[in-house]
Amino acid sequence: MPTTLQALDGRIQRVQAELKRLGDLRPGVLSEQYNVCGTPGCQCKANPPKKHGPYYQLSWSRKGKSTTRFVRRPELRVVRSQIKAYQRLQHLIDEWITASVEICEIKRQKSRDK
Repeated sequence: MPTTLQALDGRIQRVQAELKRLGDLRPGVLSEQYNVCGTPGCQCKANPPKKHGPYYQLSWSRKGKSTTRFVRRPELRVVRSQIKAYQRLQHLIDEWITASVEICEIKRQKSRDK
């Protein structure tokens, strides 16, 4: 069954409403890092080693520039939430584009049928 213009417009309006509720956005990938220090006899050099960490690192690229920031443990929950909001933004934009392309195709077909 073909999708109607009204249904597609409703999808776009839903996407727009969700976009307004996203909150703070942060692109990137959060990773755990473990380090070995230079102190002789440290536990990180034992067998098996017990490395220092975890330390959390956020990496992203924007406008052709790569950036990395360390994230402190108390900030993790907020940063994860911001990353999730950014991923949701990407999904919503894709949904909007898909619906918009369908609308354009329906209108194009209707203008040809006249």
